[in-house]
Amino acid sequence: MTAVVTGKPINIGGSRGRREATGRGVMIVCDEACAKLGIPRETARVIVQGFGNVGSNAALLMHQAGYKVIGIAEVGGGLHNKNGIDLKALVDFRQKNGTVHGFPEAEKIESADLLTTECEILIPAATENVITSRNADRVKCRILAEGANGPTTSAADDILTDKGVFVIPDILANAGGVTTSYFEWVQDRQGYFWKESVVNEQLNEIMKSSFEDVVRYAETHHVNNRIAAYMLAIDRVAYTIRQRGIYA
Repeated sequence: MTAVVTGKPINIGGSRGRREATGRGVMIVCDEACAKLGIPRETARVIVQGFGNVGSNAALLMHQAGYKVIGIAEVGGGLHNKNGIDLKALVDFRQKNGTVHGFPEAEKIESADLLTTECEILIPAATENVITSRNADRVKCRILAEGANGPTTSAADDILTDKGVFVIPDILANAGGVTTSYFEWVQDRQGYFWKESVVNEQLNEIMKSSFEDVVRYAETHHVNNRIAAYMLAIDRVAYTIRQRGIYA
């Protein structure tokens, strides 16, 4: 059955919107965090570390939504433009040249320096352990949205909490992809496939609800968002096991 494998091409049972889903999920939780902290989109400067599937889609979607993407960090160096980077032009440049390096509408900058450049939103979206005890004290963002898995070390997490950085942990921030994989499974099982607008609408609803649940848990139990996400996940599993009882 094709339902057991997700991320398939659309013509063999894949879901519309799956390719952009992780990046879209990152944008949705950033929207929610900005609303909570009172940061207007048009004044929110964004730096994205990594320009693969997650980073490029998050950057492009956020640019289209009105955010000012001022930095892209990639292997071998990054790009910076304090007035904002034209992401559509950058995507076109990379498709033509196979790299973002040499893009004429932004200055070259060391990728490590971008991670500590002042911004409202920092999105590490490439590799693990890029925010560590060595640079966490110099991070100057208000929101850190983890598009990658494990980009922040445990020691750095404590430093960011003390600094008051609003961290959106990876198991929430990058859940758009796995959520849309679930949608793909559902569509394959039904033999009925949704319009991309329906996929995006369902993803938006789930990501917003999950964000609200995590933040409420954090505030109720006086813990940071990462611990709250873990607590909520364990609580839901335990509750479900109790509910299923002898039928488990």
